[in-house]
Amino acid sequence: MNVHALIEEQAHGVPRARASQLGSPWPSTAVRLADGDILFGGVRLTELADNYDTPLYVLDEAEVRRHAAAYRSALPDASVHYAAKAFLCATLARWLNEEGLGLDVCSGNELGLALAAHFPAERIVLHGNAKSEAELRLAVQRGVGRVVVDSFSEIAHLAALADSERPQGVYVRVVPGIEAGHHSAVRTGVDDQQFGFPLSDGSALEAATRVLAQPHLRLDGLHCHLGSQITEIEPFLIAVDRLVDLLAELRDRNGRILPELDLGGGHAIAYRPGEEPFVPAQFAAQVLPRLRQRCARHHLPVPRLAIEPGRAIVGPAGVALYRVLAAKTTPAGRRILAVDGGMSDNPRPALYGAEYSAYLVGRHSTWPVGSARIVGRHCEAGDVLVSDAQLPEDVRPGDLIAIPAAGAYQLSMASGYNLVGRPALIGVHEGEERVLLRREGLADLLSREPAELPTMHSR
Repeated sequence: MNVHALIEEQAHGVPRARASQLGSPWPSTAVRLADGDILFGGVRLTELADNYDTPLYVLDEAEVRRHAAAYRSALPDASVHYAAKAFLCATLARWLNEEGLGLDVCSGNELGLALAAHFPAERIVLHGNAKSEAELRLAVQRGVGRVVVDSFSEIAHLAALADSERPQGVYVRVVPGIEAGHHSAVRTGVDDQQFGFPLSDGSALEAATRVLAQPHLRLDGLHCHLGSQITEIEPFLIAVDRLVDLLAELRDRNGRILPELDLGGGHAIAYRPGEEPFVPAQFAAQVLPRLRQRCARHHLPVPRLAIEPGRAIVGPAGVALYRVLAAKTTPAGRRILAVDGGMSDNPRPALYGAEYSAYLVGRHSTWPVGSARIVGRHCEAGDVLVSDAQLPEDVRPGDLIAIPAAGAYQLSMASGYNLVGRPALIGVHEGEERVLLRREGLADLLSREPAELPTMHSR
């Protein structure tokens, strides 16, 4: 169903001419209605907030599928593994499976959830710089397609667990010495951090050589991950050059030609108006020719490309809804709007200084727009969701605020701070809604306590 049909069916009598698309960073299915409400995936956000309470997260199925399809279309011969760390639930895993994507997981629980959702194990890649023996064993037993080895000890542990009848597919994670990403905490392609094997000191070559010497392991390719929220394609081109050079060195020293090359993910999205998202077609148009050229220089066959977008698929498909609980003005004249969520459901602003845009939902205001700081309800001065929100100056307690581009690294990083409980997640699709994750309440928190509290004995 197209956007105009959704407007006609869901706008409750609002004429089509009086509804308008919001534009970036909102997905294409989001429209502003004349009464101030926002239609998201064909459902009114005010109705969702009323029905399910706030804070609330909403995920548009059509938008997830659209971004997944864009990667498959741009890179039809590549392996596209969705990075589950961005966000994962069973329903999302099913959507991604239906779109033909693979899955990149970073823990035993991410792997276990994917398997419980009947995601094909052979299309799963297991990551992580500190995998436990139990996680490695689960991957081997369930037939995970690739394990990305991250240390020399892990190579030995995995080889001991693998079966000679079914050698375990392996990628070696290479640190190519490339700085990319929006914040130092997420730049994982540089030396002197905890991930992978550096090129600079020969560790990457040594790791690949050790894997090749293990009869229970099958070295399928090299892997790198440069960082997160990367806006430029140039860092990936440099990574292609350096990793293909290493492929050639492996062939020359060990006589082995590796069939795959994984460039990781980290593709950026737009969080505010005017920001440009990472475009898969542009990535393909530059990276694929560069890969062919570099391989031709070394007389190598072109390996199958693999990538791991996460945020770029699910991020634009989500919106967070909050209710304003308090409004005040500081002595310096700053307007403060306190909402019923905060850093427990979105720690990114506190961790990385991430910036978002915010929108008033549910009523039309004629007041001028001014700057406001949207803060959370937690006991931290750093609990700021939007430092400079442009909102009508009459926003008051009870108003509903929407923050778009909320699908990635929010619910997945949510904490139990102040025992607030994690918000519910509602999936929307062409005017229909359903609960994907229920709200975490007091009963859930108490379920972790022992049935009878232990008696404390004094000495």
